[in-house]
Amino acid sequence: MGHSTQPAKRNPEPETRNPEPATHTSLDAERAIQLGHPSYVWRAGQERRLDIVRQHVDLENRVILDIGCGLGMYTEAFCRFSPHVYGVEVELARAVQAIGRTAGVFQAVGEALPFADNTFDVVFNHEVLEHVADDRLVVREAVRVARQGGYVVTYAPNKLWPWETHGIYWRGKYHFGNIPLVNYLPDPLRNRLAWHVRAYTRRQLLDLFRDLPVEVRLHRTVYPGFDNVVHRFPALGRLVRATSYQLEKWPVADRFGLSHFLVVQKI
Repeated sequence: MGHSTQPAKRNPEPETRNPEPATHTSLDAERAIQLGHPSYVWRAGQERRLDIVRQHVDLENRVILDIGCGLGMYTEAFCRFSPHVYGVEVELARAVQAIGRTAGVFQAVGEALPFADNTFDVVFNHEVLEHVADDRLVVREAVRVARQGGYVVTYAPNKLWPWETHGIYWRGKYHFGNIPLVNYLPDPLRNRLAWHVRAYTRRQLLDLFRDLPVEVRLHRTVYPGFDNVVHRFPALGRLVRATSYQLEKWPVADRFGLSHFLVVQKI
């Protein structure tokens, strides 16, 4: 299906291309592993990531798209700043729950966004690229639907983070948890253990945007908020969290955060 070549009007209601209605369906375990687990609750870590976005991108009254919106945690949070918030989610069961938070959610894949060119002021994808079938195509679609002067904002796993947070497959069985040093292995071995998820070096992430009409406005890494540790051991957790956030400011250490944070602007 070809994309519209006519710029969308400034009407905040995006033109859609007959997205399928969201209906309930179940997720089997294998599918959930490959797609990743969405945020089930909104905690300090998510709030901080939202604050980081707000420091660099104006969200007030903007037309915002959340790609791979999961259960709608970020789409709901974006509604604090704008009534023009939309999301797409590949899994219908998740899309149904997201619609309960934000009405403008459609069932669609990031590789074929059901919106016209030049529609959104902000296109957001939070820990999505590592799970999609074609990350390059998702990035191309994000840029396509962004307006000139609009932003594509990305969080994605950092290959230099010492733990693989999505678990691994070993001898045919999936093992959940934070597995150390997996991403430091040679790619052929790493990809046998964690074939279900990607992790990116700085160059690999930037290469996804190569030859597209964008300019990089910011690229850094973000360390985790250790919400689970804070919940179980408040004093220790707060100390670990504060130390973690300080590492983002230290030379060399700032390369090893949990996630890349990348902001590009369409030109």
